[in-house]
Amino acid sequence: MRNYLFKILICGEGGAGKTSLLRRYVDGLFDDSTIMTVGVEFFIKEMKLDDTRCTLQLWDLGGQKRFRYLLENYVMGARGAILLVDLTKMPKIGELLEWVNIARLHDINLPIILVGSKNDLEDVVAVDDDSALHIKNTFNMIDYIKTSAKSGYNIEKPFELLTKKLIEVSKY
Repeated sequence: MRNYLFKILICGEGGAGKTSLLRRYVDGLFDDSTIMTVGVEFFIKEMKLDDTRCTLQLWDLGGQKRFRYLLENYVMGARGAILLVDLTKMPKIGELLEWVNIARLHDINLPIILVGSKNDLEDVVAVDDDSALHIKNTFNMIDYIKTSAKSGYNIEKPFELLTKKLIEVSKY
């Protein structure tokens, strides 16, 4: 059996739901009283795909602008990223560009998956699929997936998809 260790960045604006997504994915829990991440938080998740065992180091990057200067050192060695957008707020292109640049600071081709969070808030969704797919294509991301940490909807999908992609590129 092959073993892999992948460092994956979880990035996006403050309040996008990064920590909630990770807590749901890693611990199976949802807590809507999550406090702001200061700097970086770190999660580990073991995953098995077919005949491959993967350890995911998940780096939860604080979304507040005042912590951005810290992030340059944390992104080194990343193999992939998940960029979260809160589906209830139309993201600003400049903010997306800033996150893509942070994630791809050391690897211009770093695989990124765009994840729309808070899909359970259907009544107030502001980002339609066409807009999200436009963002995905503009920044050359590998996929777009809608999730909800609250309901658990699609929580595992972005991590499995990204891990499969990372295993694929690691074989060459």
